[in-house]
Amino acid sequence: MQLGVIGLGTMGANLVRNALAHGAEVSVFNRTQKTTDEFLQSFPKEAKIQGSKSYKEFVQLIRPPRAILLMVKAGEAVDAVIEELVPLLQKGDLLIDGGNSHYRDTERRTAALKEHGIATLGLGVSGGEEGALKGPSLMPGGDERAYRMVEPLLTAMAAQDGVGGKCVAYLGPEGSGHFVKMVHNGIEYGLMQLIAESYDIFRRVGGWTNAQLAETYRTWSTAEDVGGFLMEITAEIFTQKDEKSGGDLIDTIVDRAGQKGTGKWTTQAAHDYGVAIPTINAAVDARILSGSQEERASGKYFPAALDEQDPVPPPEKLRSIVRHALGLSQLVTYIQGFRLLARASEEEQWNLAMGQVARIWCGGCIIRSPLLELFQAALGEDQRSAKAAKESILAKLSGTAQLDWRRAVTHAQSRGVPVPALSASLAYVDALRADRLPQNLIQAQRDFFGAHGYERRGTEGQFHTQWGDVTPA
Repeated sequence: MQLGVIGLGTMGANLVRNALAHGAEVSVFNRTQKTTDEFLQSFPKEAKIQGSKSYKEFVQLIRPPRAILLMVKAGEAVDAVIEELVPLLQKGDLLIDGGNSHYRDTERRTAALKEHGIATLGLGVSGGEEGALKGPSLMPGGDERAYRMVEPLLTAMAAQDGVGGKCVAYLGPEGSGHFVKMVHNGIEYGLMQLIAESYDIFRRVGGWTNAQLAETYRTWSTAEDVGGFLMEITAEIFTQKDEKSGGDLIDTIVDRAGQKGTGKWTTQAAHDYGVAIPTINAAVDARILSGSQEERASGKYFPAALDEQDPVPPPEKLRSIVRHALGLSQLVTYIQGFRLLARASEEEQWNLAMGQVARIWCGGCIIRSPLLELFQAALGEDQRSAKAAKESILAKLSGTAQLDWRRAVTHAQSRGVPVPALSASLAYVDALRADRLPQNLIQAQRDFFGAHGYERRGTEGQFHTQWGDVTPA
C-alpha cells in the first residue's frame, strides 16, 4: 500500500524506513527541504520512496483513499499541518497523528475532520528511535473502518508480542489511542523514577560503585519481577565511559531531568477521573524538584537530622531488599496505570480491552516487562487465568518481599535519601488495605470551617454539626 509521511525527525524517518522494509510505497514531506533531500539521498534509486516540495505535490503523489501519517510536534504544529492539508484532501482520506498529542486535542480534530469526510486515527507510538525502525508498540484509536485500511501495514511494522502476535490492536474510538499512550508514558515516568531511587540507595546508603551497579542491573534485566527494557538500558548506562574525562559518563551528567508533558497530562487526567496514581505523581514531582537547581545549590536548603546508628545491610542483603522494593513498586505502578485506563474507558465509553493493552505493551515499547504478561492474564477474558493471575499479584505483594520494601524505604529515609516514588507506592498499598483512613478527621475539619457536611457510619444521608466558635482570625 501507499503511505504518506509528514515530518522526518528521528521517529518519522525511522517509521518511513520501517514501512519501506515491509513493502509500502512511501511519499514524504518535511517543512525543511534540505532535510527531505538528504533523507532521500540515503536510499538507493530503486527504493519505493518519493519526496515533495509542497503539500500539494505531496498529496498528488498518493493515490486516494490516502493514508497520511503526521509525525510533527504535538500541539499547534499538528493543527497547522491539518489546516494546510484539508483543502487538498478528498472524502475517505485518512489522517493518522503519530505524535504524543493530548487525547482531547485528538477528539477535537476528529470532530472537525469528520465534517469534511476525512477519517482520523490517533496513533500512540512507543519504542524510541530503535523501536520505530525495528518494530514499535502501536496504539491506534479512532475510526475503526479507517484503521482496517492500514491494519496490514501497521501489523507488519509492529513489534512481536512474544506469543505469536504483533504489538498493535485497534483500541477504541476518538482519543482512546492517544490516552493509552499518555498513560503508557505516565507509567514510564514512574518506572524510571523507581529505578533512579534504587540507584540512589545503592550509591548513598551502600556506597556502591558504578561497576557494582552495572553488574546488578544486568543481572536484573531479564528477571520476572524487575526486568524489562528500562533495566536493560540502565545496566548499559553504568558501563559507558566519557570520552572527555575518561571516567564514567553517568557521573558527568547533570542531575536535572526534563519532561515533555505526557507525565503531567497523566496526573491531570487522574485528578479529573478521580483515580489515585501516587507513584506517577511522585515521579512527575521529582523531575520538577530536580530542576530547582538554585534552591538546591544554595547549600543544604533544609537542615538534616539523620539516624547515623541505623546499620547498613551487607551488600547481598541490601541488594535483596532493594530488589523487592523496586519490584513491588513497579508492580504497583502498572496497577495504577491500568486502573486509570479502566476508569477513563468506563466514563468515555471506549470499551478498552485491558488485556489487549497489556499485550501490545509486551514488546517494542519503553515499558515492556515480564510483569506485563501477568497483567495480560489478569485483565484478559479467560476467567480462570484472570483469577490465578490476580492471586499471583496479591501473593507478590505479601510476606518477606513487603517487609523488605519497608526496610528499603526506612534505610533511605533514615539517611536523608529521598525516595518519593518508592514510599508513595508503599503508602498506596497501605491505604488500600486499611480498614479505616484518617480522612474522617479531614471531613470533620471541612465541616467545622466550611459547613461542608459529612456522612455518618451506618447511617444514610448528609449531616452537619455546630462545632464551636474557634475562628481563623
